[in-house]
Amino acid sequence: MTVLIKVTGLTVKAGQKCLLNNISLTVYQRRPLTILGQTGSGKTLIAKAIMGLLPDTLSVSGSIEIFGNHVTPADSANLWGKQVSMLPQEPWHSLDPLMPNYEQIAEVYELVQGLDNEQAFEHSIEDLNHLGLKDKALQRPSELSGGMAQRLAIASATAAGANLIIADEPTKGLDISRRNDIVKLLQKSTLGGSLLTITHDIEVAQQLGGDILVLKDGEMIETGESAAVLKAPQTKYTQSLVYADPKYWQIDKPKQPLGRAILETNGLSIGRGTQILASQLNLTCHAGEIIGVVGDSGCGKSTLGDTLLGLLPPLQGKVSKLLTNTKTCQWLKLFQDPPSSLSQHVKLQTLLDDLVKLHKINVDKIKPLMQRLNLTSSLLERSAKNVSGGELQRFSILRALLLEPVFLFADEPTSRLDPFIAKEITELLINLAREQKCALLIVSHDPVLIGKCCDQVIDLS
Repeated sequence: MTVLIKVTGLTVKAGQKCLLNNISLTVYQRRPLTILGQTGSGKTLIAKAIMGLLPDTLSVSGSIEIFGNHVTPADSANLWGKQVSMLPQEPWHSLDPLMPNYEQIAEVYELVQGLDNEQAFEHSIEDLNHLGLKDKALQRPSELSGGMAQRLAIASATAAGANLIIADEPTKGLDISRRNDIVKLLQKSTLGGSLLTITHDIEVAQQLGGDILVLKDGEMIETGESAAVLKAPQTKYTQSLVYADPKYWQIDKPKQPLGRAILETNGLSIGRGTQILASQLNLTCHAGEIIGVVGDSGCGKSTLGDTLLGLLPPLQGKVSKLLTNTKTCQWLKLFQDPPSSLSQHVKLQTLLDDLVKLHKINVDKIKPLMQRLNLTSSLLERSAKNVSGGELQRFSILRALLLEPVFLFADEPTSRLDPFIAKEITELLINLAREQKCALLIVSHDPVLIGKCCDQVIDLS
């Protein structure tokens, strides 16, 4: 088989700290390679090293060959687009927020392939039509769902002709059907080349097939044929990764009487603008009850939570809050993407201090709750951009629970977390909600996860 990428003895250090240790891998033509591991294991560093995107502050040793030639960072840049393309974790990071969707693709045809405006336009519309996005051509990325934005990003990444794609967590945050669509699209886009995928999703690794490399703390733990490794993992770490999938979760559902009713709906219809997404919803939420909401992207899961909180008006029917002695700040939303809901420019300690001052919170409550959430005091000295997604989600939970919520809407709270952290966050959130007698509404794209942990499930499919 033809070798497209060969990495030998790649070692990356930040000062004395080793981030990647002696990593070797080979990507063959028409045989995908998947790098599997937890958040923070060093997966993205490998991709950036291949693309020549590592910062100068890191020391790098080892060799990287692409299409049989040893490359330096400067050489790698000459391959971008036409031969090798990288799809970053968030499609929004590779798309211009002010540019119409068709131009995201047309620009590549013009600047890289040298087509004129009319030809580039025709090719871009053809690509969008193939992806089912032709009717979104004149819209902007902010008007697309996560799955649509990912499809657009893939089209833009491959428009220059590259059939060797490095995809960094390409399905993160997508529901199951959209996840499977993206996997198929990536496979189709690299029929004559190959695909190097970074993921913590076992299902994605299984669907892609080919070879697999399991990474932990910058070390290679296990390699081999994907199907064989995932069916019969030889190391304890790989076994724990496989069994961290929600279908193996064991979460206790204590049999206890429901608390008092705190919220109810009658004949509720929800939507955004004038479009009705779901109607005739009759629901009662009780103190300490865990309610799950599932359904495909765009069916109204987040809209339901926002409507119950009063962030969106009902299109029909009524939402009644049955507690009259609560504060507005006790009806809360835990956002899907913690980095986008927290300031990136100040320390977490400052964000916490502002909350304490604004709501006159008893500071004696903070330390015990931080211990429960496995948050260290040193973490508070860093800004949101310098901590992991799991740590930021736990910090967001800390701020929410300090306000003693009576109703907490958790919008996809684990969709961007690896399975280990997802289980930890889910169990912690549920246990703390039950202890504080807080009604918890969890939205998820994963019906298995919801079925494992919720007292009541609403399917909006």
